[in-house]
Amino acid sequence: MNADIDVKTRCGFVALIGAPNAGKSTLINQLVGAKVSIVSRKVQTTRTLVRGIALDGGAQIIFVDTPGIFAPKRRLDRAMVSSAWSGAGDADAVALLVDARKGRDEEVDAILAGLGQVRAVKILVLNKIDTVEPPRLLDLAAALNAALPFSDTFMISALRGHGVPKFKQALGALMPAGPWLYPEDQISDAPLRSLAAEITREKIFERLHDELPYQSTVETELWKDMPDGSARVEQTIYVMREGHKKIVIGEGGRTIKAIGTAARKEIMAAAEQTVHLFLFVKVRENWPDDPERYREMGLDFPKS
Repeated sequence: MNADIDVKTRCGFVALIGAPNAGKSTLINQLVGAKVSIVSRKVQTTRTLVRGIALDGGAQIIFVDTPGIFAPKRRLDRAMVSSAWSGAGDADAVALLVDARKGRDEEVDAILAGLGQVRAVKILVLNKIDTVEPPRLLDLAAALNAALPFSDTFMISALRGHGVPKFKQALGALMPAGPWLYPEDQISDAPLRSLAAEITREKIFERLHDELPYQSTVETELWKDMPDGSARVEQTIYVMREGHKKIVIGEGGRTIKAIGTAARKEIMAAAEQTVHLFLFVKVRENWPDDPERYREMGLDFPKS
């Protein structure tokens, strides 16, 4: 880009933070206009910083979808929460997403306390407004702004897209002047093999219940482009116990086949090519204590 264009363009980072299940991943996908972050009704689905890239006029907005902020109990929990706060600290603006149905609770209050130490522009976003009566929304917005003054407040439905264009436009205007950091058609900075692993992990969340999805992780071991234009993709699902392996595989291999079929469709859409997906399940009892697994997920390994 030449200097004249640079003056007219803006580019910056916006961190989306909030309690687990506030709707951050749904919102970032809506803002970008494509799937860059996995979504689940289960809390704590997002484990790492996921960057989605959106355009609004001359502004390029790089959204950082952070893991939900909660009271950590395990090593992996601590790594996720630390990652979320690092994303907020590095951003030009921080948008606190609050589930309007749940309202203000201990998790939200803890985030408000932490946000007081963040220097970036702070924006309040009330999500799931289609499930709450307007008077309650106004009371919630007033209470949260009284606890921590926000530069602006938006009311949206990330799932339905209500209020999202106005929110994106306001963020575009906030971005500092400067050249774009990514090509115009790029929607994420995540490598395709990382997104593919996350898609498969999402399908595990959808298919299995209780704690098992939290005790599993997925790594793309091979992505090989074939002469016919298709790709051979091999992924390993790591679980902590032999019993978990049997659950993931399912009777007669039905569960893992269903996971693979659902994942392959979305990976093909993301890669825009035919994909042959091969899934393997391995037991790695202490993977949440293995620094290598954290590096694969893009997380810092907590020492204790």
